Amino acid sequence: MELSYWENLFEERIRKSPNGDDPAHDILHVKRVVSLAGRLCAIEGGKIEIVTPAAWLHDFVVVPKDSSLRKQASKLSAEAAIEFLDSIHYPAQYFDEIFHAIEAHSFSANIKAKSIEAKIVQDADRLDGIGAIGIARCFATSGLLKRAFYEPADPFCKKRAPDDLNFTMDHFFKKLFRIPETLQTHAGRLEGQQRVKVMESYLESLARELMEP
Repeated sequence: MELSYWENLFEERIRKSPNGDDPAHDILHVKRVVSLAGRLCAIEGGKIEIVTPAAWLHDFVVVPKDSSLRKQASKLSAEAAIEFLDSIHYPAQYFDEIFHAIEAHSFSANIKAKSIEAKIVQDADRLDGIGAIGIARCFATSGLLKRAFYEPADPFCKKRAPDDLNFTMDHFFKKLFRIPETLQTHAGRLEGQQRVKVMESYLESLARELMEP
């Protein structure tokens, strides 16, 4: 069957899944990851039969950022994804590799991506966390968690350790600026460099505004 046939089934199922009203992990996030993963796959030479379902279903089980189960989210998603794929009779010979690609995508799980397909899905998901869209997602998540935008005495963590449990801007220094060094594909790293420039430009603009009387 054509891949588009399966993608229609994936999207239909994803749209039925509750995301806890989290705009950072909604259907638009999934579609962006699918698109990024497809682009990286074409450049890096991965198997699209693995990359596509893994990208569509990488957040199949959404666990809130502040949940004690956060580190298990990717494993839970992988298990649920394989169960779903089996139910729609997706080719079973890809299941093990899809499972690994989903389980390894998560930053929180800290699982090494062993296949090129897993690296592609991991990079695609992480790229969506930085750049212009990453800034939007960061503030959307902070709104849900009711975090302040910044620490007024030292907004950019120049004299203190980042505390992203309480301050949104600290997340840039605690995690977002570290993401590019974790990207594993050449194409992903090139894209990551461009997205970092966007975040740096944003912080420069914010710094000027916060200095205004």
